Amino acid sequence: MAENILQLKEVAIFQKENLILNEINLEVKAGDFVYLIGKTGSGKSSFMKTLYGDLPLQEGEGSIVGFDLKKLKENDIPFLRRKLGIVFQDFKLLLDRNVNNNLRFVLRATGWKDENKMAKRIEEVLTKVDMKTKGFKFPHELSGGEQQRIAIARSLLNDPELILADEPTGNLDPQTSVEVMKVLQEINKNGRTILMATHDYALILKYPSKTLKCDGNKVFEVIQKAV
Repeated sequence: MAENILQLKEVAIFQKENLILNEINLEVKAGDFVYLIGKTGSGKSSFMKTLYGDLPLQEGEGSIVGFDLKKLKENDIPFLRRKLGIVFQDFKLLLDRNVNNNLRFVLRATGWKDENKMAKRIEEVLTKVDMKTKGFKFPHELSGGEQQRIAIARSLLNDPELILADEPTGNLDPQTSVEVMKVLQEINKNGRTILMATHDYALILKYPSKTLKCDGNKVFEVIQKAV
C-alpha cells in the first residue's frame, strides 16, 4: 500500500487569530495527483502555506513528507522545503540572471557545492520540462508558459517527495495551461506526488483526478460527475 505523504487530522488553519479552515481530515498517498479547488478567499493559499511551513499549524495533527507540522521549528523549514517542490502562480524567477543561474542559485541555497553535479542536475530537470536549450535565456526572453516550465524544473531540483503547485496555470492562457498541465501529468506518471490548487475547472474536466474543495471553512473531497 502506498505510504501517506501528507496526513492531516482535525486540523484548523489560522491567519493570526482568524480561523480560515477547520476540521480538516485528509490523506494524500505517494503517487497521487490531487486538486485543491475553491473560490478566491476560501483558504486555498493559507492551506498551502501551512503545508510548506509559512503558517504554523496551531491546532490538530499534521505530517508531511516525514515532518510533524505541529512540532516544526524555524530551523526545520529549509529541510522540509528540500523535500517539497513549490510552484507559484507568478513563477518567482530571479530577473537579473539566466535560467541556468536561477536554478544554480536554488541548488547552492540548498547545500549543493560541486559545480559539475549542479550542471548535470540543471540539465536533467530542464530536459524533463522540455527546456534544455533555454538555459542561457533570461526570464524576460521567455513566454509565460516557458517561465512556468522553468519554475516546475526548479521545483524538481532536489528530487522532492511532494510538489505543491499553487495556481500554476493562473497567469496562462488556456492553450499554455494545457501544455503546463501535460508537464505536471508526466511528472506525476513518473511517480511524483502532486497537490495542485487551481481555479481552472476546464483542466480538471480534461485531466480528472481526486479533488478537494475549500468551502465554508472546510476542506472536503468532491466526487466528479462523468461529463
